[in-house]
Amino acid sequence: MTAAVTTDTELDEVPAADDGGRGAMRRFGTLAVAAAVVVGLLLGYAGGLLTPTFTRPGNNSVEAGFARDMTTHHAQAVAMGLLAFQQGQDPEVRQIGADIATGQQGEIGTMQTWLRLWKLDPTGDQPPMAWMSDGAQSIKNGLMPGMATPEEMKKLRAATGREFDVLFLQLMIRHHLGGVHMIRGVLDEGHDKDVLAVAQIMKNTQQNDLANLQAALKRLGG
Repeated sequence: MTAAVTTDTELDEVPAADDGGRGAMRRFGTLAVAAAVVVGLLLGYAGGLLTPTFTRPGNNSVEAGFARDMTTHHAQAVAMGLLAFQQGQDPEVRQIGADIATGQQGEIGTMQTWLRLWKLDPTGDQPPMAWMSDGAQSIKNGLMPGMATPEEMKKLRAATGREFDVLFLQLMIRHHLGGVHMIRGVLDEGHDKDVLAVAQIMKNTQQNDLANLQAALKRLGG
């Protein structure tokens, strides 16, 4: 399993429409969001450096497994968020996408910094979700809870207009529900107080996101 830092390379393949200059403005906005994602990642790395290292979680610890798996989980959310910002028709959908992309990229930075401070491999050798007591049961189609399949990601990239907005909201709601399940796992089974503090913030943020995502989906009639 590889911990990925998401870029918007794939997004560059989307053709720009002749929309009286709005396409150029959107491309400028995409660059701004991409820059914000990078800044968020760097801030996440800096935040992770503040974690005390008097006792380090081990290679097969709940904390290490959570950091590795949630990095992969977050990476897909960042990719989906960037797609929403670039391809979304609804302004709220675009803003939600940008917020998720920047916020979760920062959390990736924090989690990867933990692993480096603990002197652990960023990928590890355990199967996904092995750190969680019911983790094996939560894997579906080889994916962690809530993650979109490659086919669903392909469909999302190809969608436009309201169809894109609704599909993004549906996929991200499921993604966040899976993420909250994983966060609850580390909160229930983890021991490192700094990891637990960050996980609680993640949980609060994702639950707030879920309320906004569900409200937007209801408004769009999805």
